[in-house]
Amino acid sequence: MMNRYYSFGEYLKEIFGKKVYKVNVDAGFTCPNRDGTLGTTGCIYCNNDSFRPSSCAPSKPLIDQIKNGIGYLKARYKAKAFLVYFQPYTNTYAPIDHLEKLYKEALSHPEVVGLAIGTRPDCVDDEKLELLQMLSKTHMIIVEYGMQSIYEKSLAYIMRGHDYSTFLKAVYNTHERGILVGAHIIVGIPTETREESLAMADEINLHPIKFLKIHQLQVVKDTLLAYIYERDPFPVFEYENYLDFIVDFIERLRQDIVIQRLFATSPEDILIAPKWNKTKQEILNDINRRFEERNARQGSKCSFDRNRAICC
Repeated sequence: MMNRYYSFGEYLKEIFGKKVYKVNVDAGFTCPNRDGTLGTTGCIYCNNDSFRPSSCAPSKPLIDQIKNGIGYLKARYKAKAFLVYFQPYTNTYAPIDHLEKLYKEALSHPEVVGLAIGTRPDCVDDEKLELLQMLSKTHMIIVEYGMQSIYEKSLAYIMRGHDYSTFLKAVYNTHERGILVGAHIIVGIPTETREESLAMADEINLHPIKFLKIHQLQVVKDTLLAYIYERDPFPVFEYENYLDFIVDFIERLRQDIVIQRLFATSPEDILIAPKWNKTKQEILNDINRRFEERNARQGSKCSFDRNRAICC
């Protein structure tokens, strides 16, 4: 690990010997928490416009989204290899034939080296995992599960629609097939104390999770969370507090876990709170500076039980 934490870019360069960039696509999926299967409003915080790039739109054919994204990344970064990232909503929530068609279409581009698939842990089964296992024999396949929290009280508060045991079952079923596993978590949910949020690092250490995305809770327009916040504001992360929190969290995290994201960002026109008024690069620079100031490193305060842990 060259840096003070294990970044996704560093990991990909180790595997492929060059920089690999993600191409975001929207394949037109929905979610069981929106289509009436579990609910119709989605999770309490969910507004996909908060993270979907403008170039990523389901109105465009998948292959065109990929070609456009690759063209942009080549022109700007001289990129030569790419992961197609199925991002918005639940990207395994469809019949197996449809999934196979989409995934193989994405992998057909000669410069695509793999897929990253964002999904819910209650939307995979043996048939879908067998498909992904087959694809993983020739390409990098990462399944990114929305974990959000380990606490049932928090999962209920955000109206997630599944429990923590469902997440763990999906993680182990995926890992046992040799497929790389990622997790998304949200820190700063009002139901949790700071220490409870930090303790999620200790729990993650015990399981075969290779990649992690960390998001501070953001309140964005057109969500149930915005409705709650505007009527009864709850504490959100202040900027300096978050810098200290994220360093504390990463210090408790296993060294082999790859950090894909350290913070969330949303467009200013829909973000309600917290308002940090910082660019992505400024936030990243400040986090790196805080690591340096504290002489902190990933895993320096990791205290998990190595006899129970399953490292990837």
